Amino acid sequence: MPDLEGFNSAPAADLRPVLADCLAVPRWVDAVLAGRPYADVEALLAASDRFADLSDDEVRAAVAGHPRIGEKAAGDGVPAKWSADEQSGVAESLADRLAAANAAYEDRFGHIYLVCATGLDGEQVLADLSARMANPPDVELRVVNRELAKIAALRLRKVLA
Repeated sequence: MPDLEGFNSAPAADLRPVLADCLAVPRWVDAVLAGRPYADVEALLAASDRFADLSDDEVRAAVAGHPRIGEKAAGDGVPAKWSADEQSGVAESLADRLAAANAAYEDRFGHIYLVCATGLDGEQVLADLSARMANPPDVELRVVNRELAKIAALRLRKVLA
């Protein structure tokens, strides 16, 4: 994986799939690429966040590529490893409760529950999911958008590590 200098100078075609693994929104990928060169990692992260103001359709499409919280990601590539790392605080002992909570959330909102789970344990995830059930659907999409932006920032840092 490239450092910032490598990120700034790499061919866009080489970075496009790496960035799509961070946030699977083509417009975001294009904007991050177009913003190069970045003076430092913080400038890249600020641009990532600025470009991550997604439409409702972009949020739904990006969420579709994530596993349910508490479930293993499909495949064995980099995104699956990142997802496993990000959900490492979620104990398998909560699997039944998470499955039921995920199902209720999906029934209510029509898409999977997504949270930036890094640093959260299963009880914290369940509490967050429960609290978010009270959101109107349009507000919840904006919450999911912010969570996607947090995940993208974490993954960008991993790309540059």
